[in-house]
Amino acid sequence: MSKLAISGGQPVRVHPFPIYNTIGSEEKQAVLEVLDTGVLSQFLGTASKEFYGGPRVQKLEREWEEYFGVRHAVTVNSATSGLYAAVGAAGVGPGDEVIVSPYTMTASATAALVYGAIPIFADIDADIFCITPESIRKCITSYTKAIIVVDLFGHPADIDEIMQIACEHNLVVIEDAAQSPGALSCGRYAGTLADMGVFSLNRHKTIHAGEGGVIVTNDDDLADRLRLIRNHGEVVVKDKGTQNIVNLIGFNYRMTEIEAAIASEQLKKLEKLVVPRIEAADYLTERLGVFPGITPPVVCQNVRHGYYLYVLRYDAAQTGIPRNRFVAALNAEGIPMVEGYVEPIYLEPVYQKRIAFGKDGFPFTYPGYKGKVNYDLGICPVTERMHYEEVIFANICYAGIGRRDLDDVVGAFEKILSNAHELRP
Repeated sequence: MSKLAISGGQPVRVHPFPIYNTIGSEEKQAVLEVLDTGVLSQFLGTASKEFYGGPRVQKLEREWEEYFGVRHAVTVNSATSGLYAAVGAAGVGPGDEVIVSPYTMTASATAALVYGAIPIFADIDADIFCITPESIRKCITSYTKAIIVVDLFGHPADIDEIMQIACEHNLVVIEDAAQSPGALSCGRYAGTLADMGVFSLNRHKTIHAGEGGVIVTNDDDLADRLRLIRNHGEVVVKDKGTQNIVNLIGFNYRMTEIEAAIASEQLKKLEKLVVPRIEAADYLTERLGVFPGITPPVVCQNVRHGYYLYVLRYDAAQTGIPRNRFVAALNAEGIPMVEGYVEPIYLEPVYQKRIAFGKDGFPFTYPGYKGKVNYDLGICPVTERMHYEEVIFANICYAGIGRRDLDDVVGAFEKILSNAHELRP
């Protein structure tokens, strides 16, 4: 093998990978049609037919319901807003605990803080990176109100057992499917497996509208509460005759007509955008799985992985190369690999300093909260091991990536591992 690029040799790849762009003429035409109407949003924060948004928003909601086979789809301006609204609709409040993942985008945990509740971090599975039923059981107390489950990297969590646990303890389960649109578990779509599911239409997701999100549920009452939280519910509940007004201080989480128009066209493309991800990932898994110290993504039985990211586990003990050195070598060869994912959320200042709202530390210091919470290093050992020692990932599996691109990835791994002596301490 030739000299490693990190040591001054010629890199395997000198050109960037193809840009992932799913916007085409269909989205452009849909936007122009909205512009021609002059109506860019049609929401009103009053008890009227316009409380539910304009024609494009409502069209997208009906299309989402049909595609995913759910009773209700509620559009919002982001998946973060969707998570916040779902926690509010679940009736979570000060003094409650919400079990969350420590290894995901931070909004999955701050959604609890927004309603004055305490996030409790459950550890993840080393193979699929989602919180486990076993760790959830260990976290349940008399204060637990809800569980937020994240289908991380595109692989659905073990939702059936988690739903059973929730049923035993009368808990609401919210599924964060931001990274898993089109993924399946036993033939059912990720995002439809819990009491509420939240999808993302953020700019770097499988399908997107720049920003935006969709919440789905089969529960009529939850759907009504989600719509009230989305759109200034506090001034609507009187006219609607809503009796349970807990958490119905509303926000402006409303989606625009332009975003909805783009999302409608994107939804039509979902299957065609997921399949190339799976094909690319399967090819990489077959080729990279032969290398010692490299563990490709694990896919559980009866699951279709959505491959938002292609995530590997790296064993420095087998290769003899420190992880940071190995990733630096891959980058030098033109392969955009990253070590770790996100630092365990509980190590962020908001949890270490117990400061969220107000200088006195609400909700951590709320007198009505009688539980005990621990955010020390070591509370989620699997998460910490994955982040600090094993996980490496790249966004290299999507429509537009060709076999030659994937062969470059494999070639870089082979080149580095064949010249491992250059990188060993």
